[in-house]
Amino acid sequence: AMSKSAVKISSDLLSNPLCEQEPGFLEMVTAFDTAMKRMDSFNQEKPEAPILWALFPSILRLVLGRFSSVFPSLNVAVKRREQTLQDYRRLQARLEKYEDKERTGPVLAKLHQ
Repeated sequence: AMSKSAVKISSDLLSNPLCEQEPGFLEMVTAFDTAMKRMDSFNQEKPEAPILWALFPSILRLVLGRFSSVFPSLNVAVKRREQTLQDYRRLQARLEKYEDKERTGPVLAKLHQ
């Protein structure tokens, strides 16, 4: 689903009217679109490729950094994603802590929660 979303983002960027006006922007968006389509096809062949997805946020952050002046709403979306990712990691650590504890009533309730 993540690679499909990336392909959708890149194709939406390609359909942006700014691509027609700015050749440099069109070149960057085309390269991004090509990379996302390659990544999607690779993931269709090998869905267990976690290393590629580990690199995806770095690649996306680099590309979005260039587009941030053109699309200010991307900064908000990236910040929201980073916050959500931090929340997820915090909750994942809490879950692991409770899984390591003795299985008592309150611990089981926290695990379920």
